[in-house]
This record gives sequence, structure tokens and C-alpha cells, in this order.
Amino acid sequence: MLELKGVSFEVNDENGREEILRDINLSMGDRRFIVITGPNGGGKSTLAKLLIGVERPTAGRIYFDGEDITELSITERARKGIAIAFQQPVKFKGIQVLDLLRIAAGRNLSASEGCDFLSEVGLCARDYIGREVNSSLSGGELKRIEIATVIARRARFSVFDEPEAGIDLWSFQNLIRVFEKMRRDITDSTILVISHQERILKIADEIIVIKDGVVERHGDKKDVLPEILGTESAVDACIAFKRREAENNA
Repeated sequence: MLELKGVSFEVNDENGREEILRDINLSMGDRRFIVITGPNGGGKSTLAKLLIGVERPTAGRIYFDGEDITELSITERARKGIAIAFQQPVKFKGIQVLDLLRIAAGRNLSASEGCDFLSEVGLCARDYIGREVNSSLSGGELKRIEIATVIARRARFSVFDEPEAGIDLWSFQNLIRVFEKMRRDITDSTILVISHQERILKIADEIIVIKDGVVERHGDKKDVLPEILGTESAVDACIAFKRREAENNA
């Protein structure tokens, strides 16, 4: 279980201190598929950075399985089983896909084992296992390879920050199938996805709405989703915008 108790985050800018997140209290249990949504600029990606250790809260504490991890580095948290897939996957010139999967898994995977992970994310393994992780790969391909590395890690708590960002509609359809499979296969892990996409919201166990730096709503999908889709809130505007954006990219 991952818990945030009274977590706030501020930054200094030209106008002084700006509060990005304010007094966040959340409890995210095991074996759950959780989606965080809300208007752009509400603090969702900042929250992801706090969870994995890229940023430190200016107030409050973060706990993982009852242990205070607030001051732990991103590397130390990764060792404890917390992983992230960023909005923009990192390119690694000179590193092949199989090498990246081996690094993620922490062992010398065979080519066959590497192919199994690629197959899980819908990639034809023989076309990708020896490819270099560079700009020759499309955004959708890089996204799915990054998800394959998260799967290879067998992380206890996986964070996906707007995985739909920057990919076309065809890649998005494949991405949805990957998440649907991950949702079905959850055993002892938790998956947290930050997204505006209605189709991702619909496969969640629970939904967290963050707006203006605070948790506006948190509950089971059956309770929260009808409220999101049935009102003209900023959240709905974001969902509609992202839907139109995906259609335009088709």
C-alpha cells in the first residue's frame, strides 16, 4: 500500500512561492488499477514525480508498505518496487531493446524471454528485439517498449504518466488493449495511470480527481465516473479535448 499524508508541494517562481499541491491525503491499496484525472495544470504529473522520488514534498510524508520513503531517492524507491513510465519515453542511443529489457529485469534475459515481454505489449518481437532504442522508433513503439520494461521489472507499484500523450489513434487503440490485459493480470501489484482518456477511466478500479492542487474526488469507478461524464466540469472539457485530439491524429 502507498499512502500520502498531508503532502504539499511548492515551487519558487518570479512571483514568489507557488503552491502546486496542497495537503494531499491518499491511500492506494494493493492489486488495484487506479486512474488519476483532472484538468491540465492541476498537479497530476507533479504528484507522480513525488511518488517516484524525482521531487520531494515541501510538507507531509509518503509511505510504502508502512515505511516512510519521503527522503528516499528514485533509485532507492525503484529497488523497493516503484516504477514509472514517463509521458515522453527516454531514447537510448546505442542500446538495443533486449539490453533495455535486461536492465529492467535485473538479469540476463534470453532473447526468447525478451520476446515474450514485447509480445505482451503487442509488438512483433522479431522486428524489435534487436532494434536500437532511438528516434527511428515511433512514439507509439517507444511507449509500448517502455511499458514492456515496466512489466519486466515486475514492479509492485507502477506509475504511467499520461501514456496516451503524443501517439496516434492506432497506437492508442493498442495501448488500451495493453492496459486492459494488465488490468486482467493484476496479482500482487498496483497500477496507477494518469490520464484524461475516457477508455482508460472505464477500466479503472478507482478514480482520483485532482483539481487546483487538491483531491476533489476519490472513490470506486462506479461512483466517480458517472459524475465525471455527467457534468460540464473542467475534467470533462479535458476528456473531450483529448478525444478530439486523438481523432484528429487518426
